[in-house]
Amino acid sequence: MMHVSSWLALGCALAASPALAAPAAPAAPAAADTAPAAQPDLTGADDAASDGAIVVTSRQTRSVASLAGSEIQKILPGINPLKAIQTLPGVTFLTADPWGNNEQNISLFIHGFSSSQLGYTLDGVPLGDQTYGNYNGLSPQRAVISENVGTVTLATGAGDLGTASTSNLGGTIDTFTSDPRRERGAQIQQTFGSYSTFRTYARVDTGTFGNGNSLYLSGVRQDARAWDFNGHQGGYQANGKFVHDDATGKLTAYFAYSDKVEPNEDATVFTAANRDTAPYTRPFFYPDFSGVENYLSSGAYKAAGSNYRNYYSDAQRTDYLAYLKYDWHISDRLTWSNQAYYHHDDGVGVVAGPIDVAGLPQLFSFYFPGTGSPTSAANLARLSSRFGGSGLATRTTEYRIDRGGVLSTVSGDFGKHHIELGGWYEYQSSSAYRRWYGLDVNNPSTPYQRPRAYADPLITQYGSQVRVQEYQTHIQDSWRILPTLTVLGGFKSTFQNAEQRVPVQPIPGSFTGSVALPVGRIKTDKAFLPQAGLLWDVTSRIQIFANAQKNIRQFQTSAASGLSPFALGSQAAFDLFKQQVRPETSWTYEAGARVDASLDLGPITGFQGQISYYHVDFKNRLLAISPTPVITSIVSGAAILQNVGSVKTDGVDVAGTLRFGPHFSFYDALSYNNSRFEDDYTSGTALVPTAGKKVPGSPKWLNKFVASAHAGLFDAQLIGDYIGKRYATYTNDLSVKGYFTMSGRIAATVPMAPTGAIKSLVVSLNVTNITNKKAASTLSIGAASGTYNAFPVAPRQWFGTLSFGF
Repeated sequence: MMHVSSWLALGCALAASPALAAPAAPAAPAAADTAPAAQPDLTGADDAASDGAIVVTSRQTRSVASLAGSEIQKILPGINPLKAIQTLPGVTFLTADPWGNNEQNISLFIHGFSSSQLGYTLDGVPLGDQTYGNYNGLSPQRAVISENVGTVTLATGAGDLGTASTSNLGGTIDTFTSDPRRERGAQIQQTFGSYSTFRTYARVDTGTFGNGNSLYLSGVRQDARAWDFNGHQGGYQANGKFVHDDATGKLTAYFAYSDKVEPNEDATVFTAANRDTAPYTRPFFYPDFSGVENYLSSGAYKAAGSNYRNYYSDAQRTDYLAYLKYDWHISDRLTWSNQAYYHHDDGVGVVAGPIDVAGLPQLFSFYFPGTGSPTSAANLARLSSRFGGSGLATRTTEYRIDRGGVLSTVSGDFGKHHIELGGWYEYQSSSAYRRWYGLDVNNPSTPYQRPRAYADPLITQYGSQVRVQEYQTHIQDSWRILPTLTVLGGFKSTFQNAEQRVPVQPIPGSFTGSVALPVGRIKTDKAFLPQAGLLWDVTSRIQIFANAQKNIRQFQTSAASGLSPFALGSQAAFDLFKQQVRPETSWTYEAGARVDASLDLGPITGFQGQISYYHVDFKNRLLAISPTPVITSIVSGAAILQNVGSVKTDGVDVAGTLRFGPHFSFYDALSYNNSRFEDDYTSGTALVPTAGKKVPGSPKWLNKFVASAHAGLFDAQLIGDYIGKRYATYTNDLSVKGYFTMSGRIAATVPMAPTGAIKSLVVSLNVTNITNKKAASTLSIGAASGTYNAFPVAPRQWFGTLSFGF
């Protein structure tokens, strides 16, 4: 079987041209890599069906794979588009809930790069770097309702030059919304399932009206209980999209609203000593207030050490996103595309937990001074009274984002050349405030309430306001030297201008070793980031491609999340950072072959696939470390950010689909990745021996398969996912075992009378984690050695869906 799988993977890893793609794949441009950020020509989820083909590839000099919206919904109705691509080669996506919606415990690795080192867009609009506690964007599952996704495209190198991103070192994930359908109609979809899941989706399409106009409006409501505590995750979303399409051009207007509340999962802390005794989960007590009070009074939380239980934690996010885009066909050879967008986010992260854990008594002593030790019984009793008498405190991180931008691209065909010139500008304003509120023993709060500044916080620990301007330009030329040979050359330039103001400074020393959050400006630029590629049509069914590209990750710009210079603990540390630290950069080299062939080998009737090899030189890796004694005397004892060396990566993706007549297909993707640190580094006075160690969190081996069958009214799908061993610390002294999970779906299309109001009815059943596997999903990597955090794998769950078309 492995021999067959290898050939399958060989085919799917070869990213194909339209001649190589599945029959329903969107048409590719005439030349390689022409306007790759443009929206595929999809006319709705029904038209995007890929007939079981998981990898839909396109005519690129790079490794590119896509997943159609219809295939995404087969994995699980309402699934996060990022979780859906875990079936693609080279992707490791992990989460503690079956949809992948809870952003706090998401982990994404592609070819050794983590989620914040990748680029993300929606219909070309930048979505930021997906750091938890977003400061420059929003997640794809908030930007679009899952059922309205037309396709998701993954470029596993550095992505195309025109991608509007400051973080796409290791690839890009482009999500495209479906267009309004051509025919008037409506859809209502209802999902029920494990842990009181209730998801209602509705969409109304006008069909084509007037002179090339079409529109849809849709909404969703989801509520589901977390599987290991009594917190309900979900919320409301709404999307609307209008398209006017005629011979002159295409006008698109899109709007998205999202209001989500997601009680979070606490990770379990593992050490070398407790690996056999640590709890599998750390459930919250909410709504059992008497239970948490008994837990505190008995001292059980102290006996649990780092794995104590909080009363609750949650993330609340409200987003508004809109764009207006016009593709002007100036002539049959020249197109000018312009797009303007705006995004507003209002969010808060909340933790309600004991007042005397994680160094909190020391922190509170700066705001409520007492006598003697901050942890004395008298001081703790006084603190408990200050915070409402419950022994609990509520901490918030309150976020706001306002950002707007424009993208403009001119592309044209001039003889054998396809030339593209484009630019992107964004102005971003964000803020982050850390506040502490009481938790009244007589009126305890809930995860669904939103503490606000006017509710009289006991402490406003800090307040940060950041302003950022992003500029990016690119130019490229696809030159068809021969009918079968195309070369691509181009480069992009990127500039970032960021400034932080701090209306509320923390009391000096209230953070360990910190003096104050820094105030000032950081400007970074890289004027020449080249890309070169080649595409050779060996035959009408076989392609060879090669590509090399340099990219950069601009510095993160948040005082509350990520590896940001604005979170450093003193002005001196910030000034030292500006002098000594450089942005992370990467050179990515990849080469491979694609094939799509009709076969007559008994039951085997076709094969589509790709094989690719890649090598990455990643430099200036950024890490938070303790300062050396010399630097400590300059910047205080707080952590600093430093470049700690290079990473080299070599890997192979082999993927493909075998077709067994019109009713059955089998897809398999085998991936090997060897990402290793090149250097040791010093943290404080200690040498951290990381040279030659593997990048933690990213497995060396992955294997996925999708078996699809359909006959008459019925179709079925079985998905298998093997994740190999992962190291959990930078020094590789701790690791987690590899494991295999499966999920499946069976569905039936119920025949309907052609004259009735209901035009279609599909009944489906999805099962996740069929074998009820227990294992580690997302890892929070230990900085040096001896400890790490891990989230659990969600247990087996069942979901039934009724989908009505009108």
